[in-house]
Amino acid sequence: MSIGTLIKTIQDIMRKDVGVDGDAQRISQIVWLLFLKIFDDKEQEWQLTISGYKSPLQSRFRWSNWAKDAEGITGEELIDFVNNELFPSLKKLATAAGVSPSGRVVGWCSRTPTTT
Repeated sequence: MSIGTLIKTIQDIMRKDVGVDGDAQRISQIVWLLFLKIFDDKEQEWQLTISGYKSPLQSRFRWSNWAKDAEGITGEELIDFVNNELFPSLKKLATAAGVSPSGRVVGWCSRTPTTT
C-alpha cells in the first residue's frame, strides 16, 4: 500500500471521530503517529548501538508500549489516551525541547539554546 493510500484510509477513519475537527488537525495527528512509529524503531536501534541511551519519552508513550500491543487498549480507551494523555504530553515535550513559537528547535532542556 502506498503512503498516499494509507494516509487517505487513516483520514477517512478519523473523519468519523467526533473529537477531530478538520483535515488540518487530522493531518497533524497523523504526522505525530507516523513520527512516533519511526522514532520507536530508531530508539530500538539506538538502545543497541549507543551506550546509556535514554528515551526522551516516558515509557508509556513509546509506540511499542501502547500501539504495538495486540492485547492493548482499543476503542474509547485508546481515543481517550491519545487525545488526553499522549498528544498533550508530546506538546509539553516540544516545549521542554526549546521549540520557538515559529516551530524551530532552539535547544534541548539544559543545553544552551542554539538554533538548529
